[in-house]
Amino acid sequence: MIDTLYIEAAVAGHSRTAAIRARFPRARVVECARYGEVFNPRAQNFRLQKQRPALILAEKYRKFALPAPAGYGIGGTRNYYFSHMLNCLYDCRYCFLQGMYQSANYVLFVNFEDFQREIDQICAETPNEAVYFFSGYDCDSLALEPITGFAEQFLPFFETLPNAWLELRTKSTQIRSLLTRRPWPRCVVAFSLAPDAVAEQVEAKAPSLAKRLEAAAKLQQQGWPIGLRFDPLIYQHDYREQYRTLFQQVFATLDAENLHSVSLGAFRLPEAYFKKMHKLYPDERLFASPLQTSAGLVSYRADLEQSMIADCSEMLRQYLDEAQLFRCMP
Repeated sequence: MIDTLYIEAAVAGHSRTAAIRARFPRARVVECARYGEVFNPRAQNFRLQKQRPALILAEKYRKFALPAPAGYGIGGTRNYYFSHMLNCLYDCRYCFLQGMYQSANYVLFVNFEDFQREIDQICAETPNEAVYFFSGYDCDSLALEPITGFAEQFLPFFETLPNAWLELRTKSTQIRSLLTRRPWPRCVVAFSLAPDAVAEQVEAKAPSLAKRLEAAAKLQQQGWPIGLRFDPLIYQHDYREQYRTLFQQVFATLDAENLHSVSLGAFRLPEAYFKKMHKLYPDERLFASPLQTSAGLVSYRADLEQSMIADCSEMLRQYLDEAQLFRCMP
């Protein structure tokens, strides 16, 4: 799976680095001073690298947890995101990461303890107020869990924080580390879902809808809080029928009453990211949709976006209470 490991000199002796090296004994190992030497140069082909990404083991020095963008949340007022990794195992055509980064290589920050120290400090600032932390903003929270041990390391830590909530956002079926421990009521395992026809076109390498639902059902049956993320909604001429069928499949598998939260958001990208992604995939039909640019953001026409959100919200209200439903704003 991993042919090349780039390792920052600062983390060469870290125990997590040693464990990962042991998993890939045949990988070529290249030492570097800072991960940016490999990750940031402009003369890289994201599309080509995506076929065989390298893994870069690095140390993060600051800004371990950042305020989440406005409109990004599931009911709390103090929302933060943190990224133990950069880039994703999957190759979703709408993903902003391919517009943000020069490289398709994975970066894993192995100094988990520094993330935890800052998260602890943030929680201590408002001990009587819930603080929500979102993992999976710059990566998939669970897709590389067998390699990173992220959930295995962070869940015991979060359990020590009485006012912390954690969202693990994923398309993955790598849930073994969760199933082998007792459920924690303030960890929401949030699955990103799309209709089969959409997923087959634009979610390359990701597990099928059926596999994701199977994973979500196993976790829900064990007692884990489950979230559903229909974000981004992707336009097709028959989107109403596609999403109606999707919701029927979802709620035939999962217990709607015991879902933690369900969120909706339409396709949107910063204009600069969109232009870069369009150059990478000029024939991608997704980018020929009825899009418009406004205030530096590429999205569907306002009337179409509002219709999609309204239609899907109405369908979801057949299964859910209003308090479970959230809108992801740009």
